[in-house]
Amino acid sequence: MDEGTGSTVGRLTGLLKGNVVLVVSAVLAVASMAIVPPSSGYLDYIDVRMLCILFCFMAVVAGMRDCNLFGTVAGRILAGRHALRTLCLVLVLLPFFCSMFITNDVALITFVPFTILVLSMADERGSILPVVVLQTVAANLGSMLLPFGNPQNLFIYSRYGVGTGEMVLLLAPFVVVGGIVLCILCLRFDRHEVHVEMSRDRDFHNRGFLALTFALFALCILTVLRVVPWQAALVVTIAVIAVTRHRVLLKVDYGLLLTFVFLFVFTGNIAHVDTVSSALGSLMSWDPMLASLGVSQVISNVPAATLLSGFTTDWQDLLVGVDIGGFGTPIASMASMISLGIYSKVEGADTGRYLVLFTAVNILMIVLLVPVHYLLG
Repeated sequence: MDEGTGSTVGRLTGLLKGNVVLVVSAVLAVASMAIVPPSSGYLDYIDVRMLCILFCFMAVVAGMRDCNLFGTVAGRILAGRHALRTLCLVLVLLPFFCSMFITNDVALITFVPFTILVLSMADERGSILPVVVLQTVAANLGSMLLPFGNPQNLFIYSRYGVGTGEMVLLLAPFVVVGGIVLCILCLRFDRHEVHVEMSRDRDFHNRGFLALTFALFALCILTVLRVVPWQAALVVTIAVIAVTRHRVLLKVDYGLLLTFVFLFVFTGNIAHVDTVSSALGSLMSWDPMLASLGVSQVISNVPAATLLSGFTTDWQDLLVGVDIGGFGTPIASMASMISLGIYSKVEGADTGRYLVLFTAVNILMIVLLVPVHYLLG
């Protein structure tokens, strides 16, 4: 193999590794077309409203990141002298709370590299592994609370016409219990004092555009709450960003949007296969929450939500199942793969030890949160 071919194969391999769910969903969608040939009926599969709202949120949050909003705020909070335990707790709580508004994957893309930088500056590289593990759990946990915290929440919210208050009241107990557990786990860090000196060049960029992103974010929330038509929000978001800072539109995760399109096609087609439909229907009629949790461990919770939604009207159990199902295996939530990928590039990274601790903490979350579901009835 010549050097050019090897380079091309390497880039292709890297692209596939970074878009596993996209590739798998595309293969499944194409395979399902052999069962149900393409037709105008495919258009009924796709939840256009949900995809457009998700795009708006991703574009706005990309704009906020481009203005260095999250890095600046976090840096100002953490600069100075702190007990290591306090520093680690704040680093864990940052993605916990931010993921409620900017999604779990964006929270981890933002705060995991920041954490590695901060702990390296504080000469506490030994704490990087446990903190990143806890941050991953925190992001998956915090993102459960609101309709726009993660893609599966937004999908179920749109698919079933769920009320915002209903969703928050349903999921709040799980978030509270999990949050308390995270704080307790952070008590295991040492109390000795560390010093974090943040560079003064870490400041907000383009404050005028940043102010616009806050206005657009409010517009997105009003759209989720069905106050503003999604068509209007889409047009305004694209127009404002295109005119003021068009490069931000290139930073949207279009792969995630395309993944949803493929999943809609696959799940729409698979529902027409009697044997599969019967099996999934039986599984969901047995225990929708546990079935959703179990399927999430194998195919990730976003595909599980889209696949299983066609076989149940019980949105509550489906939602709880796929959200708790984000804990467990690394692929249960694709946000978890983001953290693993970033950590694996750290000098001296121990991926094996990371996976052991990750699995232990995730199993602990499942063991604690599943009983909460049954206790609440």
